[in-house]
Amino acid sequence: MKKLLLIYFLCCFSFAYAAKPKYQYVKISTSKGECIVRLYNETPLHRDNFLKLAKEGYYNGTIFHRVIKDFMIQGGDPESKNATPETTLGNGGPKYTVAAEFNDSLFHKKGVLAAAREGDSINPEKASSGSQFYLVQGKVFTNEQLDLLEERRLKHKIPAHQREVYKTIGGTPHLDRNYTVYGEIVKGLDMVDNIANLETGIANRPKEDIKMTVTILKKRAAKKLEKELLKNGKYIHENHII
Repeated sequence: MKKLLLIYFLCCFSFAYAAKPKYQYVKISTSKGECIVRLYNETPLHRDNFLKLAKEGYYNGTIFHRVIKDFMIQGGDPESKNATPETTLGNGGPKYTVAAEFNDSLFHKKGVLAAAREGDSINPEKASSGSQFYLVQGKVFTNEQLDLLEERRLKHKIPAHQREVYKTIGGTPHLDRNYTVYGEIVKGLDMVDNIANLETGIANRPKEDIKMTVTILKKRAAKKLEKELLKNGKYIHENHII
């Protein structure tokens, strides 16, 4: 009997150990802090592309070349590696785009990862850049401001639960359903604030180059992180940390 119980517990332990994390995570490290981003399973094309580039070391040494306080910080241009201060950045990337993956439940709250892209006039399909991305800082909105935004700029009503997020955590609601959101920061949100507060020059480029290193969390680290999030009351529910 004891032997059977031992085998049972060993099987349970092995199963638990072998279980995969719910999501895949990447760490973005800079001189202004680091953050961990959970990539959404609901946007597999963007998720897999970002993981591919991260695995290749594509982002390592690139900088956050466009920073706008209360809006976002943008990076992922390979031409930003060792770029001189007068270099115009924002046009680099692999020779492909990623098809848009819009999902009404994925929106531009503070801390999300989203894909940069060319403008509608030359990119009506709203396909994403192959590598460039941004992390949202945004700002907090009032009900009146959101009503005005719906009336003058958006072509949809902002769902009630998203309005609450924009009124408390903040974000950039005018980008919803126009740029693909494919992840969110689950640890280290202050990195975005630290970079967003930097002094900038021409084309919103920070006067101090902030280089990044992007690594993929291994399975064990990802499982440990998810356990930590649950312990801290940040339950993973569909595509949101609550």
